[in-house]
Amino acid sequence: MKKLAYLADLACILIFVTIGRRAHEHGLTFKGIVSTVWPFLVGLILGWAVLKFTHRDIAEGKSGFIEAMLVVAIGMLLRVVAGQGTAFTFILVALVFLNLTLVGWRVIFARFLQIR
Repeated sequence: MKKLAYLADLACILIFVTIGRRAHEHGLTFKGIVSTVWPFLVGLILGWAVLKFTHRDIAEGKSGFIEAMLVVAIGMLLRVVAGQGTAFTFILVALVFLNLTLVGWRVIFARFLQIR
């Protein structure tokens, strides 16, 4: 289960970046995606470390919220350091999208397990 959780989290981040690059017509090249995704991946990895350090179950909804907040906070901070943009609306969109997806897959998974 943990491996699937890590993959689901990673997919959420990659989908976020891909949608954003496409919506703003920045292109979907490997180099472009990597340049956009790396700050958020660092945030995600730190989020995973926090969950592990605090002994939280990665599949809990609260874990998704913690991850989303760290991904956005660390990701935006690193974007500033790297000279990339962090418009207020971008921060809001990131918060909403990443909370919906990182918490959302956990809620759906928990409901699916209850049905079975």
